Amino acid sequence: MPDAVIDNEAQHRFEMNTGGDIAVANYQLASGIITFTHTEVPPVLQGRGIASQLVRGALEAARAKRLKVVSRCSFVSDYLAKHPEFNDLVR
Repeated sequence: MPDAVIDNEAQHRFEMNTGGDIAVANYQLASGIITFTHTEVPPVLQGRGIASQLVRGALEAARAKRLKVVSRCSFVSDYLAKHPEFNDLVR
């Protein structure tokens, strides 16, 4: 079972540790906008929905911080297209 999604602000990425393997969603932050640039899941974790859980947690954190979202990551863009409940965040 994966741990919670955490915001590693020092490295500008959201992380989810699953059994010692870490999935990440990198971002840039500027003027109330979070821009997701890349999502990476270790091969051993792929196909288990880890990236979706990570991105959902990252978007929920962005909402809690009242940030608007820009996606430069194809996975995040695809996730947003499939989850209209996050449309209010998209800039």
